[in-house]
Amino acid sequence: MNIGIDVMGGDYAPYAVIEGAVDSLKHLSPDDTLVLLGDKTSILRKLDEMKISSSFFKIIPTTEVIEMGDHPAKAFSQKKDSSIAVGFGMLKDKSLDGFCSAGNTGAMLVGASYTVNVIPGVFRPALATILPCIDGRDSVILDVGLNPDSKPDVLLQYGILGSIYANFVLGKKDPTVGLLNIGEEETKGTSAVKAAYELMKEYPGLNFKGNVEGHALFHEDITDVVVCDGFVGNIVLKQAESIYSISKKLNISNAFFDRLNFENIGGTPIVGINANVVIGHGISERKAIMNMVLQTRAVVRANLAQKIIEAI
Repeated sequence: MNIGIDVMGGDYAPYAVIEGAVDSLKHLSPDDTLVLLGDKTSILRKLDEMKISSSFFKIIPTTEVIEMGDHPAKAFSQKKDSSIAVGFGMLKDKSLDGFCSAGNTGAMLVGASYTVNVIPGVFRPALATILPCIDGRDSVILDVGLNPDSKPDVLLQYGILGSIYANFVLGKKDPTVGLLNIGEEETKGTSAVKAAYELMKEYPGLNFKGNVEGHALFHEDITDVVVCDGFVGNIVLKQAESIYSISKKLNISNAFFDRLNFENIGGTPIVGINANVVIGHGISERKAIMNMVLQTRAVVRANLAQKIIEAI
């Protein structure tokens, strides 16, 4: 398995990315190869400083960087020797099995949409992330930021995509699906959410359990998959980060709160595209980068993109 890492992406790149890549080595198998894309001089300097042989990695030198403030589409098309553009090129020609970056999210989405492309039949790809539950298990929530305003058929398809993710990445058989809403009743919510409810209720093979409310999130009775548009999902994601931050400020040491720390999750996969791509948080440091790499490996191992192609 070849996992590509954008060394130049993120607020603490390149050195935090290299540190995280090194830390991930002890969790990988001999068949896993980490491919570092970025400034070769910086990579070799940091590895030498850490007393780590460069032979543990495959290094692909690049000369350009898509900065966090760059216009995504323009930068992706103009900076063809950037780590992100080269990474997607390698994904397209199958020399990478998965690619991850904590860099410019917009550029990653442009690369996903126009290089490896959206799976035919998928209306809108989504960002899916882990939703930790108080009983120790994990659910998945999508979309958490890619499409802020989703139509009913898109929400239905998120239920399908989320079920595939929950099945093959989280190992859940016949995962349950809930639609995030302001009430459990069928008549609650916006017109799009109410229409999505009807579609999901009638869709064969979808283990739909109806509407779920915000107070059920993180609890033991939450569904395996939680569906919402990207506007709502991103608020949920940022609220979880806030809960963790508050617990630290109050000096609360608790295993559940620690699972809300984005560093322990690492990144969010883009589901619905023809490749395995994971996006990390822009403020990712060493630990978060390591878990982003491991999240990418899990998505590749699950053959998630192919499973979605077959299902759609």
